[in-house]
Order: sequence, then structure tokens, then C-alpha cells
Amino acid sequence: MGEYDRRNAGHRGGHNHNNRKRRFREDDELDRRPPRRQYQEPVHVKVRKQFLAIAESPLKKIDEEVQEIATIVADNYEDEEIRRNFLELALQLVVEQALKIPFVAAVVLAVNVKKPELAYDVITRSSTALNKHFNVGAWREVKLLLRFLGCLQAILNDEGVFPVLEELFSRAVDLQTASLDDGLGLEIVKIILLTIPYIMASSASGLEAFASALLEKTDIIASTPHPLEALVDPYPSSEDDNTSHQAQSTISLLQRQLQAEAAQSWELACIPRPWRTLPIKDGVEPMAPTKHSLPSIIVPSSVSPGVRPQLPEMYFSVYADQDVETVPPTSNIASSILRDVLVDTISILDYNRNATAKFLIDLDCYFAPETFVKRATPFDRLREVDEGKSTWKPEDVAVDAVFSQLLQLPTPEHKLVYYHAVLTESCKIAPAAIAPSLGRAIRFLYRNVDAMDLELEYRFMDWFSHHLSNFGFTWKWTEWVDDVELPLANPKKAFIVGALEKEIRLSFAQRIRGTLPEPYQALITEAKEKDTPDFKYNSDHTTETPYAPQAREVLRLLRAKAPDPEIQVQLSSIESAASGLGVAEPLVPSTDAYMTAICFIGSKSLSHVLSCIERCKERLLALGPRSEAARRQIITSVMEYWSEKPGVGVNVVDKLLNYTILTPLSVINWALTDNIGKGRLLTLAHIYEMVASTMHKVTNRVRQIVIARNQAELPAEQKAMLDETLEKERAQMKELFATVEDSLTGVASGVVDEMAESRDQDTEGEALLRVWGEKWLRVFRRKMAIEEAWIEEMLAKQPAEGDLLDGPDGGADEMAEGSGNAEGQENGGGDGNIL
Repeated sequence: MGEYDRRNAGHRGGHNHNNRKRRFREDDELDRRPPRRQYQEPVHVKVRKQFLAIAESPLKKIDEEVQEIATIVADNYEDEEIRRNFLELALQLVVEQALKIPFVAAVVLAVNVKKPELAYDVITRSSTALNKHFNVGAWREVKLLLRFLGCLQAILNDEGVFPVLEELFSRAVDLQTASLDDGLGLEIVKIILLTIPYIMASSASGLEAFASALLEKTDIIASTPHPLEALVDPYPSSEDDNTSHQAQSTISLLQRQLQAEAAQSWELACIPRPWRTLPIKDGVEPMAPTKHSLPSIIVPSSVSPGVRPQLPEMYFSVYADQDVETVPPTSNIASSILRDVLVDTISILDYNRNATAKFLIDLDCYFAPETFVKRATPFDRLREVDEGKSTWKPEDVAVDAVFSQLLQLPTPEHKLVYYHAVLTESCKIAPAAIAPSLGRAIRFLYRNVDAMDLELEYRFMDWFSHHLSNFGFTWKWTEWVDDVELPLANPKKAFIVGALEKEIRLSFAQRIRGTLPEPYQALITEAKEKDTPDFKYNSDHTTETPYAPQAREVLRLLRAKAPDPEIQVQLSSIESAASGLGVAEPLVPSTDAYMTAICFIGSKSLSHVLSCIERCKERLLALGPRSEAARRQIITSVMEYWSEKPGVGVNVVDKLLNYTILTPLSVINWALTDNIGKGRLLTLAHIYEMVASTMHKVTNRVRQIVIARNQAELPAEQKAMLDETLEKERAQMKELFATVEDSLTGVASGVVDEMAESRDQDTEGEALLRVWGEKWLRVFRRKMAIEEAWIEEMLAKQPAEGDLLDGPDGGADEMAEGSGNAEGQENGGGDGNIL
């Protein structure tokens, strides 16, 4: 009976509730079925997986990985699929995963020992690819392929890569001779300088004379300051001797580092050298490797500038003033080598932020042992490291590289939100390592916010608020509590206020208030906690709202979707009353009542206000031609209604610009002429956002016209029409920049009327406001200079099929387009205290 119960899983009835086939002990003992077939991966799949994952695991010995891959490929040389996969994958890894270039080169060097013809195939393909990239101006790919060939210098005949570098230098000289403002020549010299260390770290010998001769030549260009360097200096107002504020040109810094390295016999301690381990059979050293002649590499006499304009680059670090070095100092070549390869990795893998974050976390796998301390080593423990050993933290080096791009002037290569996302993903993957590093970076940037370029201040503010939104809005606000009492004109106080406003946009006021210590509570008023601001015309106070009854009727009619003539009756009543009160522009108060009612109805969401604007669009469009004052009153009404949540107001103004209800000039005049006062508006983050976003719309339109004009095979009539449109739009753009310049010059020099009248009353406050004027002025002068340079370059360029790709940079002024970049990412629902 017991046996029966066991066999039926305890069920006594005749129905078996177990759907699986009944298997008894006797069945297992008498099973005669053949064993299951074991699946074995095809050799080409196995070698592909190994090659793709080379150097990724710190648990595997790199020399064993290299030899295993080389052995499989060489032993199966006759297999067409394996050979083709190896050749294609080698070049893909070189141009897509820059961190692995030395390891790919080590595999090719090991293959050369067994199958020299296969190694030559790799060299040939690299040379062919290099020629293609030269022709189209793909300078990053040129740099990476030259680096790869430099690592293979030991198996190249004669001087190897040096003749190519010499030819490149000749092109750089030609470009610099033609124009001192040229940026492409600097980029070419930078490529040369970044290739030399890998050649010297290769297993080749006797190259010191070639490297020294080339360095003597590049010194002429690398040591000469570029005229545009002052425009892209991240610390323009620095006049002290603090080295953390002394930005250095990347190319001049690299030149000095290489000269110092040459004096130390090219130690290059950070570069991995996996090629040092060669196969040894029966204790016998291998013979000299088979050498190959480098196929013809032709540098075009007229080099292409590529898609992105080449501008001077300044070296920027957020860990520059620490008492313990956690990143390489600028005197060490490792600072440039690490930064360059990390920036390439970040820029190339922009389509996959998770993969980018993973490479950054695993940074120490791709460089020489002892280059870094152990991951996630606390900062305080670095003081205990033995003298002479490295104290560089891999996570600090990685975070530093991301910030160097996020805070790059004039514009980063990718959208700002991409760099936000990389830092967020890095925190999620390795919170114990990345979070403390980010905390120290934030503190450095906040300490130096006074001296920082204004555009970088707002990029930092935008990232800071977005990042906190992903981790429960938690930050050690008590560290900055003393700055809460500072005047709003102080950059630190302005940063705190602006960051809290952006946090509220990403969440809601009550939640943000709950994350703040007591001294900060006053910065978030009760009015900010209201979901819907009050309709000011609900009050019958005659002095403040003399047209309240008519305005309330306008609101009722708009809600009821009444016909326009009925609404006009009430608006006409307001205009008549205003004329009776002696108002010079009666259309202004009626416009205020009308626009305030639209804002109140649309206050539930952006879709509500857009729907209401769409219904009222014809009347709003007719206001501008009738009265410029009424057009600007639209902006005033929107910003007054959303005074407690100005970010929403800026967003509505942006939509009104899209509908052409407002003009760019009206927005600029409202912000920088009508309401400039002593310049206090310049301290508000949302005003900068409004102005920068408006200017970006104008410059973007000009760029789009230039791109359309430069299309290949464009009919002559269309080109003439586009040239005429371009001339008109360009003139309007210049007028707009001139308006900005005039308004800001008055604040910067202290000659605005209100400042001139009251200069003796608040000397310190007005001095701060003048600094704000100078900072604003510098930002928009830079934007104007860059736009003009880009237009001139594109107009001088011959139309080609690829010109359609030469569009405006995706990262330019993105921060100025509001918090949409942040809202498009995580919704700020995280709860962990990541910092």
C-alpha cells in the first residue's frame, strides 16, 4: 500500500494529478536510451567569443588568452570562415573598442610567429581602411588605426609608421601656414603625438632618434597658443596662481609630457605590453619575427576636416586640487593617454550607455598592472599606500573623463543627457566605487562655481539635479548650509536656488522640501507646493486687478469654448476701461487677462495648455503686428502666472515661439531689455535657459539652411532661393546677437540706468552683478564666433553627398532646451542614497 501511495504521489484516487510521465525506479535501472548528444560550438564561434572578450576579465591571464586565440586562428588558417572572421573582427575591435588595441596587436604579433601571411593580411586591411578614413576626414578612426599599427611596429620593415606621421605633419604645417585659426592642423598634430607613445612601447627598439626628431618638429605647432583658446577656457575669470584654475591646452600639455618621457628613456609605465610574452618551445627562445613592408598609405594633399569642426581643447579635471593624487597629474603622460582612450570609448559607444559604463568600471583591466589601486579603495585609505606606489583610483579616472566631455567647450560631441546616463549607469553597476568619486567631483565643481564659465555652471546644475532625481534626491545639503544666507547674486547661492528649481521640475515641491535641512526650507515657499497657481483676477482688489470682472468672464467664455466675438466684447471692455484710466497701450491689459486665462486653463499639463493655445492661436498671432508691447505682455503674463515654477513658464514661452506667436527678438528684448534692471535677472537659471534656447532656435535654423544649400546636385534656382533666405536669416541672427551684446555690455560695465543711479548704495552687490554680465557676455560672444566660423567654413566647402551629415551638433545648447533631457530618462523614483 505504501509503495502504491509513493508511486501515485500520495493520491489514492484513480485519477493521476501529475501530468508528467510516471517514472519508477525500475525504469531508471533498465533505461536503454542512448546518451544525449553534446553540443560543441563551431570553432569560428568559439574564437569570435574569445576575441571579443579579450582582456575583459581580471581573472584570466592575458598572455594565455592571446596565445590561445592566436593558436586556434593559425592552426585553422585554411578555414575561410575563421580567417575572414578574424580579419574583420580585429579591425572592428580597433575602431570600436579603443581600450583593447594593444591586446589585439598582441594577438596579431603572436599569429605572426605561426602564420606570418595572416598577420600581413591584417596589416594590409588596416592600411586600406586608413586610406579610406583619410579621404573622408574620419580623424578618430585614423588615430586608432595608426595606434594599432604603432603597436605592430616590431614586425614592420624600415621605419614602420614614422613616414606616415612625417607626412601627416607636413599637412598640419600647410594648414597652420594657411591660417593660424585652423583647428584641423592641431588635431593632426595631436594624433601624431598620441601615436608616438604606442610605437615606443612596442617591442621594437632603436626608435628613439625618430621619435625625438618628430617631437622637435611638432613643438613648433603644439607650443603656440591657438587664438580661440581664450574662448574655450573653463575658468575665464581666474587671476590667481591656483593650478586647479589654470586650464592648459591639451596639445601643448601632451607635447611637454612626451618631451619629459623621452628624457626618462620612454618608460610609459601605464601602457600594457602583452606582446612581451612570446611562445617558448622546449626552452628555446623564438627566432626574430617575420617582418612586413607597410603597404602604401597616402595622405591626401588636401585633407578633409570631417563632420565636426576642430577647435582647441583644454584639459579639464574635477580632481585637480586633492591632497592625495587619485588621477594622474598633468606632468605625467598617463593623464593624456588614459583620458584620450577613455574619451574615445565614451564617444564611440554612444549607442549603448550600459556597455560604456561597463568599460569604465573595468578600466583597470586594460592597463599595466600597478597602474591603479584596487577598485573602490576609500579615499582615506590612500594615505596608507606605500610611498612610490600608485594612488590613482580607476573610478576617479573614469568619472574625470566623463566630466571632461560633459563640461567641454564650446559643445560636447554628443547630447548632454548621454553623459548623464553614463554616470547614472556607472553608479548603478558599482555604487560603492562610483558614488564617493562623484561626491568629490560635485564638491570640487561647487567650490569653483564662482570662477567657472557660465555655460558650464548651468551644465553642472542640470546634471546635478538630474542625477539626484535618479537616486531619491538625496545629497548632503548640510555641507552648503552656510551659503544659504548669501545674496542671490552670489554664484553659489544662485546654484543652490537653480538646482532646487530643477529638482522641483523633475518631481514636486513637497517631496523636495522633505529632503532638505531646516535652513533650506525657506527656499521652497508654500506657493510652490500648489499644483495650480491662483487666478489673480479672482480678487476684486481694484488697485491690483482693476479689470477683474471682465477677466473672470473671459475665463468662463474660454472654458465654455465660446465664439470669438463674445470674448472680444469682454476684451474691448477691458481696453475701454484702461483708456479711461490713462493707460498708454490699452491692448496690454486685455492681453494680460486673455493670456492669464489661457495659462490657468492649461495649468493641469503641457497638453492642456497646448490645446488651449491651439484654439486661441489666431487671436494671439494677430496681437504682435498690432502692438509689440502686447506681444511682450504675453511673455510677462506667462512668467507672472508661473512665477513660483518658472521652468514651466519657460517651457510655455518655448512653445509660443514654435507657434511664431512670439518672435526671438521679442523674447530677448523682454529678458535683457525690459526687465534687465540692475542685472538681477541674469542670476536666474530660467532666464539663461530662455535666452539660450531662443538663440539656439535661431542659429539652428541658419545651420539647416546652410546644410540644405550645400546638398549635391541642387538645382540652381533652389540654390539661389536658399542663398537669399540665408542672407536674410543670417542678418537677423546677427541683429539678435547684437541686441544681446548691447544689453549685457551695459550690465558688465555698470552703465545701465539703475546701476548708475544707485552705485553707491550696494557696491558689493552691484560688483557681483557686473561679473554676471561679463559671464553672460562671454558665453554669447563665443556662440556668435562659433556660428560665424561654422557658416564660413561650410560656405567655402564644395557641395558633396556627405554634406547632409554636417548638421548642427546634437549637444550644442541642449541644456538650454529645458529639463526635457532629464525627464526623458529615469523618473526620479530611486530611493537609495547614492552619494
